[in-house]
Amino acid sequence: MAEDKRVDLGIELSGIRLRNPVLVCSGTYGNGREYAEWLELEALGGLMTKSVTLAPCPGNAPPRLWETPSGMLNSIGLENAGLERFLADELTWLSHLDLPVWVNVAGFSPEEYVEVAGEISRTGLAAALELNISCPNVKRGGIHFSHDAHEAAALVELVKAEIEIPLYVKLTPRCTDIAHTAAMVAAAGADGISMINTFPAMAVDIETASPRLGNVTGGLSGPAIHPIAVRMVWEVARAVDLPIIGMGGIWTWKDAVEMMMVGSDAVAVGTLNFADPAAPLGIVDGIAAFLERKGMDSVTELVDMVRGEDE
Repeated sequence: MAEDKRVDLGIELSGIRLRNPVLVCSGTYGNGREYAEWLELEALGGLMTKSVTLAPCPGNAPPRLWETPSGMLNSIGLENAGLERFLADELTWLSHLDLPVWVNVAGFSPEEYVEVAGEISRTGLAAALELNISCPNVKRGGIHFSHDAHEAAALVELVKAEIEIPLYVKLTPRCTDIAHTAAMVAAAGADGISMINTFPAMAVDIETASPRLGNVTGGLSGPAIHPIAVRMVWEVARAVDLPIIGMGGIWTWKDAVEMMMVGSDAVAVGTLNFADPAAPLGIVDGIAAFLERKGMDSVTELVDMVRGEDE
C-alpha cells in the first residue's frame, strides 16, 4: 500500500516557524483569550493582537460597527487597556500557548511607539511586533505616520533601534504609492510587511440623516476590498525583498491562495472572524486540499507564482 503523503504547510517568517500560513488580523480576534473556547488557537499559524498603546485608550463613541453588503465598517478607535495591563494579563496568558504572536503596537508620538515596542520586546514573550503606522503624530499637527513615507521610515528606524525581535510594518492603502512606502520602511530596517489596512468609508441612515457610526467615518474591510489588496500585495512584492503577510477581504481558501500567488508569504483573516471564529482553520484545510490536488509538496510553492509580463 502506498504511503499517505501529506503536504507541508509549515513556513518560516523572519526566523519564526509557523505550522501553517494562516494568521488572524489585529483587532479581529481580541488578544486570543476571547476565542479560546471556540477553537484550538494553537492550530492557527499565528495571532496578531489588538493594538497596544502606552496609556489606556477608551476608543471611539458607539456605534462602532456597521455591516455593508460586501464587508464591514468599523471605528473602534484603538480601544485597549494600555501597556501595563497588556503585559501583566494578555501577553503572559498568550506566552503559554505554542503559537507565534505578533503584538500590534500603536502610538500618538514616536516616543510612545518606542516605549511600547521596547517594553514588549524586553519581555521575550512576543515572537514579533506589528507596527500600526495608521495613527496621527500629535507632534506633527496630527499628520498620520502612514501618509508620508519619510515619516513612516523615520518611525521604523527609531523603533528598530530599541527592539530585539522582528518588526513588521502594517501598510495602509491611504498612502499615495504603497510600493514606495514599503521600500522606504524596508530601507529603514523593517523585517517584514503586513498589508493592507482598511479603507476610509462612511454609511448614512437616510431615515434620520445621520451617520451609521458614532465617529462618522470608519474603515471598510471584507470582500469589497479584496481585489485591491491583491493588487497592492503584488506591487509591494516586486518592490521589496521582505516577507509579506497579506490581508484584506480573505473570505475563502481561494482568496488566501490568490493572495499568496501574487507574493504574500502568509495571510491573515480579519472580518470573516466576526461571522465565524473557526473560519481560519477551514481556510487552512482548503489550502491543504488545493495543494494535494495540484500535486504540490509545500505551501511555499504557491508564493509569487503569478508573474508580470516584464518579469
